[in-house]
Amino acid sequence: MTQVTPSTPQELRDEIERTRADLGETVEALAAKTDVKARAKDAVEQTADQAKDKARAVKDQAKQVASAMGKPLPVAAIAVAAVVITVIVVAVRRRGS
Repeated sequence: MTQVTPSTPQELRDEIERTRADLGETVEALAAKTDVKARAKDAVEQTADQAKDKARAVKDQAKQVASAMGKPLPVAAIAVAAVVITVIVVAVRRRGS
């Protein structure tokens, strides 16, 4: 990449302004990467969302199986309990790490 040297004071000012903007974006990106607390919070939220999605899927599947078996309540209750226990175990393990 060939750089062109600004030939007028206005071109130089414009280049300085672009450089400042680029530097500001770089600093913001680096600050975001070093914000461990925010990154950890994002990871927890993402894990919780995944667990909720999985719980919904398991619940739906349990309902389908229960409907086929004619015993909807016990099977669904067992499936929901299993999902809740799994979410708790994952959360406790993550907190301990």
